[in-house]
Amino acid sequence: MDARYLKTNCLGWAVAAFALIAASAAIAQNYPSKPVRLIVSFPPGGPVDIMGRTVAAHVWPGGTPPMIVDNRGGAGGNIGVDLAAKSAPDGYTMVISIVGTLAVSAAIYSKLPYDPARDLAPIAIVGALPGVIVVHPTLPVKNVKELIALAKKHPGELNFGSAGVGTSAHMSGELFKMLAGVKIEHVPYKGNAPAMQDLLGGRLQLMFDYLPASLPFITSGKVRAVAVGGAKRSPQLPGVPTVAESGVRDFRMVGTFGVFVPAGTPREIVAKLNADMNAMLARPEYRERLTRQGAEVPGPGSPADLAAMLKSELVTWAKVVKQSGVRVD
Repeated sequence: MDARYLKTNCLGWAVAAFALIAASAAIAQNYPSKPVRLIVSFPPGGPVDIMGRTVAAHVWPGGTPPMIVDNRGGAGGNIGVDLAAKSAPDGYTMVISIVGTLAVSAAIYSKLPYDPARDLAPIAIVGALPGVIVVHPTLPVKNVKELIALAKKHPGELNFGSAGVGTSAHMSGELFKMLAGVKIEHVPYKGNAPAMQDLLGGRLQLMFDYLPASLPFITSGKVRAVAVGGAKRSPQLPGVPTVAESGVRDFRMVGTFGVFVPAGTPREIVAKLNADMNAMLARPEYRERLTRQGAEVPGPGSPADLAAMLKSELVTWAKVVKQSGVRVD
């Protein structure tokens, strides 16, 4: 092959590559230039919605351009996540999810239309919500030991609700059943809020929920907290023990929230979004808002940190799903 031909083509490829890099840098520098959609894959009122709206209100000071929350609930959160995964990879569509829910869906659904590790690009971890076991106040239990004793006395008669099959709250309930050796029936709903309404109305006996969604009802006495799912007690409920303290030592329920964009989003935009999220995490108003809600505020992190957490959760929840026998075709 002619050396001049090779030299000319190599030069052409170099120029093209440089132009592409320059164009990507220019796009990132001007990003965002229009409203950004944040998909919340559950209906309004639940923990994912609460966290999503908190992020949308604080990520860019002054709200310019705005981040618009788009609730797309259904199928245990999979409709919204799939919509995000198939959106244009331009940085103008994001999705917020509990990392464990993504991992559970990958294990529980035989025909999941997306692969969370392949089709989503991680941005940042934005918060963590401790779980809480809440019961209707008429249920004659005040702690986990009494709950287990009642469930063993009446196997299959107690039921717990969740935002849908395959959600992290659902599988936390399944994990509790396995560890405690009890039979409690699961009732799936199309979102957390309708499940809570049935708990308030006495049509459910208990829920494995996340603290921000349940806290107003706990403080008003409409539901009773019997244990929290974190490694330590919550500052908002200092008198409520952890599930581990109560004897179920390997149980843990903490919802870690991650923000993702479609795979293929330019690296420069991913890096800018990560920097913006880290700046948000450092702002006192964001930290105070999450703390009031009972959430834990993480320190700054990289997309690789969120990717590593997703990888770990995929392994953990695949084991739990296999042991539970829960499967959706």
